[in-house]
Amino acid sequence: MRRWFTQFLIDQLTRPLGQYERRGWNDMEALQRHVHKGDVVLVEGEQRISAIIRYLTQSSWSHAAIYVGDELLVRGEELRAETLACFGEDAHHMVVEALLDGVVASPLSKYQHLNVRVCRPHNLKQPDMKTVLDQAVRSLGWRYDLRNIVDLMRYLLPFGVHPARFRLRSGSLGSGAAGEVICTSHLGQLFQSVGFPVAPQIEFPDGEAFPPTRPRGLWGLLRPRDHIYYSGLYRRRHPTLLTPRDFDLSPWFEVIKFNAIADRRFDYGRIRWVDDATPAAFRAPPLEEPVRAKRAAVAGGQRR
Repeated sequence: MRRWFTQFLIDQLTRPLGQYERRGWNDMEALQRHVHKGDVVLVEGEQRISAIIRYLTQSSWSHAAIYVGDELLVRGEELRAETLACFGEDAHHMVVEALLDGVVASPLSKYQHLNVRVCRPHNLKQPDMKTVLDQAVRSLGWRYDLRNIVDLMRYLLPFGVHPARFRLRSGSLGSGAAGEVICTSHLGQLFQSVGFPVAPQIEFPDGEAFPPTRPRGLWGLLRPRDHIYYSGLYRRRHPTLLTPRDFDLSPWFEVIKFNAIADRRFDYGRIRWVDDATPAAFRAPPLEEPVRAKRAAVAGGQRR
């Protein structure tokens, strides 16, 4: 009975949404050219569970995967043959991701028609990159932690909607079983295993919420500017508490543009607009507009 109910729930959550708004198109050749191994691919999904996650996290992103490229082709002839047989040329551009069916390898082209964002761990050292990719491949076949999703939904609900006595107080969510993950806890484990920060809690000296400013005088000039990034105590956030937006907002991940502006040749002046007329809301006001109104607008801006 429990297995039947779980499968029923999965079927309901993975049903496609009635409407999906694409914010542009994805140039797959450009994406494959600019994406690097170890990059995190964020996805705005088109399923019911995607809408739930986006609503609760107040973010555009509902899913996260790690790009491994052709790693499956260089790890033994058996795995290479199986990967080529399943994905053909797409086998050179693969991601590893945790889906409701478990941790699987998928072609990057799977997300060609969805809104995506590429986030790159800044300055991740090559030995650590190898460790992350090795662990990503070894995690294939892990199970999906459905309880983590349910707990995360409860955890993210506002206090007014969800009674305080039912909110989770532990430092982690989910089943706690080894080999059971969701998409973000999976990536969190990979990066935290090499000490790379995603969304850590930071304690600065004297209990301040922000890093200390550079001292004045000669000592301030001689002291490296980047000392503020290492002046606090970093505490890892448990991977089960991470959401896709944490990778988007993390200051340690770069956002990689791969469509229109990736090659630095974009010229907005060549765009052919349907209506060349300047919108009325942006036209300059008449010169005889009363000076009093302008002064009031300036004063209002200063009060803000």
